[in-house]
Amino acid sequence: MKKMYFLVAALCVAAPALAESLPERTGINSVMGIAPKTDDFIQAVVWSDLFEIQSSQQALSEPSLKDFASKMIEDHHKTSAELKQIVSDNNMNNTLPVDVDESSQKKLDTLHGLHGESFVRQYREDQITAHENALSLFQRYAKNGDNPALKKWAASTVPTLEEHLRLAKNLPQ
Repeated sequence: MKKMYFLVAALCVAAPALAESLPERTGINSVMGIAPKTDDFIQAVVWSDLFEIQSSQQALSEPSLKDFASKMIEDHHKTSAELKQIVSDNNMNNTLPVDVDESSQKKLDTLHGLHGESFVRQYREDQITAHENALSLFQRYAKNGDNPALKKWAASTVPTLEEHLRLAKNLPQ
């Protein structure tokens, strides 16, 4: 029994150090409020933008979503361009993804198979989740990120993400 208590205590002490070394995508950094590593931040932003653009392109055919979807496409093309410029201007050696990650692709595939009210409900849910995750990512990086240019950009992007989240929550259910 003493060994069990020791193991639990050791894990509690080690958890913060381990969480920083785990990829952002595990969600542990978010739960613990830890800023993502710069590489993880860049990759997550690109995947998020790609998902927002592609899912919103699908949503353009739904009249109740058209205005929101158009705004998401425009705004996320803008953040993608801004991120690429920052990476270029700061001579970062990051290779930016050109396709969505596996979990986003599954969401896109699901959306593709839906129509009407089912599509609207799923799109709304995906948008709320995506913007909650993006907001957390940007806030944590803005507060404790290690690249000054990205940190400043993340902070300046937070209000837009807050607005996107508000708009997503107001989509039809």
